[in-house]
Amino acid sequence: MTAASASSWTPRAVAHRIERSPSRLGRRAVQLARFAGLEARACSFAVLVFVGLAVSQAVELPIARYDALLIYLVLVTGVFWACRLETGREILAIAGFHVVGLVFELFKVHMGSWAYPEPAIAMVAGVPLYSGFMYAAVGSYVVRAWRLLDLRLVRYRPRATAVVAVLIYANFLTHHWIPDQRVVLALALVGVTWGSWASFRVGGSRYRLPLALSFVLIGFFLWMAENIATFFSAWRYPSQSDAWTMVHPGRFGSWALLVTVSFVLVAAYKYQRPNRS
Repeated sequence: MTAASASSWTPRAVAHRIERSPSRLGRRAVQLARFAGLEARACSFAVLVFVGLAVSQAVELPIARYDALLIYLVLVTGVFWACRLETGREILAIAGFHVVGLVFELFKVHMGSWAYPEPAIAMVAGVPLYSGFMYAAVGSYVVRAWRLLDLRLVRYRPRATAVVAVLIYANFLTHHWIPDQRVVLALALVGVTWGSWASFRVGGSRYRLPLALSFVLIGFFLWMAENIATFFSAWRYPSQSDAWTMVHPGRFGSWALLVTVSFVLVAAYKYQRPNRS
């Protein structure tokens, strides 16, 4: 086989031929594969978090597991910055997620919503410092997906959406004392994002998705990730104290709401005037 004929069978060449073929199904398959690849790249930090959780549970460590995870994730962050996978400004933005997440963890652990079953030196009030990196992983995904997919917001209402996001965050704290307003806030979120679209690019084509639906989809995958994380004892809910069980499906809705906080923070950093064409 000649070099020219061999190069015609590379994945890129095959995808190019399929895309140019008259088969609509073939073109859609190529675009779906491209989209999956971009999403995988956007999730790279989160994937490395899960790798650390799995490996640290499987091997014997010379130090406490949660402390080892903290060192590991600091190094991962440094590698991402050194390799220009994330810029210095993006690292600072993600550090904001770390702080917001730690404050949230300190409160929720104090209220008994969940617990960290293993000891550690780098721990404050029962919360290991590595836990903030799980929120940072969500922030990393939003930041990287925004850039890799060339995300643009259409008819986005930044102030109204930010107000609802703040109320959602507050409700996760105040519902311990006053009635939970989750349903009301979900309706408010649908209201302020009605007619708002997330436009993204895959290959040479642009697609769009209702902004509220994108929150639901991300929330679902975060709920799945939460099941994996609790399986590896990243933390435990009271119902998992004796043995691991699936996280309650109601947490899916909680994540769909909470992800709006991450989105609003990144949007404040990334936001440009919406494309209204």
